[in-house]
Amino acid sequence: MVRAIGRWSLAALMVNLTIGSGIFGLPSKAAALTGQQSPIAFLIAAAGIAVIAACFAEVASGFRESGGPYLFARVAFGRFAGLQNGWLNWLSRLAGAAASANLFGSYLGEFWPPMKGPVLRLVAITLLLGALTVVNVRGIRMGTLVSNFFTVSKLTPLVIFVLGGCAFLAFHGSAVPAISESHNLDAWLNCILLVVFAYTGWESGLTPAGETKHPERDAPFAILAALAITAPIYVLVQFVVVRTVQNPAASDSPLAVSAAVFGGHALATMIALGVLVSTLGFLAGGMISAPRILLAFGEQGDLPRWFAAVHPRYRTPYVSILTFGVLMWVLAMLGSFSWNAKLSVVSRVINYLVTCAALPALRWKKPGSAIFRLPWGPVFAVLGIAFCGVVLSRIGRVELIVLGATTAIALLNWIVVRRRIDLNASVAVQKEDERAAS
Repeated sequence: MVRAIGRWSLAALMVNLTIGSGIFGLPSKAAALTGQQSPIAFLIAAAGIAVIAACFAEVASGFRESGGPYLFARVAFGRFAGLQNGWLNWLSRLAGAAASANLFGSYLGEFWPPMKGPVLRLVAITLLLGALTVVNVRGIRMGTLVSNFFTVSKLTPLVIFVLGGCAFLAFHGSAVPAISESHNLDAWLNCILLVVFAYTGWESGLTPAGETKHPERDAPFAILAALAITAPIYVLVQFVVVRTVQNPAASDSPLAVSAAVFGGHALATMIALGVLVSTLGFLAGGMISAPRILLAFGEQGDLPRWFAAVHPRYRTPYVSILTFGVLMWVLAMLGSFSWNAKLSVVSRVINYLVTCAALPALRWKKPGSAIFRLPWGPVFAVLGIAFCGVVLSRIGRVELIVLGATTAIALLNWIVVRRRIDLNASVAVQKEDERAAS
């Protein structure tokens, strides 16, 4: 394959995979829990994700092959752990992309009401996913250019919103009177855990390492750059919302309501369009990262080798891309936004926990292999594991069922692979005995 993803394109891909549609609706949920103090929850969540991101930076700097969290766990803990982590990572991307496709159809219906009908919605989602699949099959450079375009396009309305809102507050003062608030620990914990998920997604940019120019060198930079870009935007977005909207918790589109206060109908419309652009960008980025998980499965012998097939002309893993595109379409048609989102969230946190644990394991198994060495790395790993444990302690019965089903699929995959390995080893021993006898 072609190593065409440079340092800044990798950082843009991670930003694209982090900023989805959640930031356009999440401020109302956070405000409902911690009110005007909710920007602090965004800061705390950013600090927790920064610990995890630092662990990822060291681990990723020791790999040049595609696979991301799947490959990290496989090398650190063996094939079984790798398959478990890989399936969870792949399903998180598949379900997250399907959820965004669901959301795209819903928001498109706000601009053109006939799109709310099932037939036109099906046609729109099919054309969208089909176009993105074709673009990515035709070459990683084209897919990267599309991802870069959407990264800039989705950042633009958010930056305009932040600058316009801060200018309005500076010259006119807060539109909402400051109040004295007191929130219990449970409200703070639920708010922080909710906000954490707005910062996820960047880790999927590590999956196409086999098509990145210098992944071991550029991955740490891209991870930290993505977090440095998204965290200030998220905090300031929340600050502007709670200072310009009287009751943001009552709105399903808090940014649009806030934008109307200081920018009028034109800015509110631009924010609504930003949701569509952000969703498109998330899908474009997902089409680059997620299919490379299946590619890595095929390369490592954990799935049939044809999943690692590379197109003779476009030099892309076209079988994995087509498989991902078709299954994403199926989930978008059969599952709701909330169901797909839950599936994505639970599996992603497991990936974080396993990769944090991989840091000390890889230092022991492959000393000196990581180009970037995190100071006090084992301490960061423990903190990251603890943070993930707190998040997982909040999941409910539905999430546990989904998690159990996913790990069961990975277990079956491991059993099949194990039997094949044992069979191949037995055949090899038999042939060696026959040669010795002759």
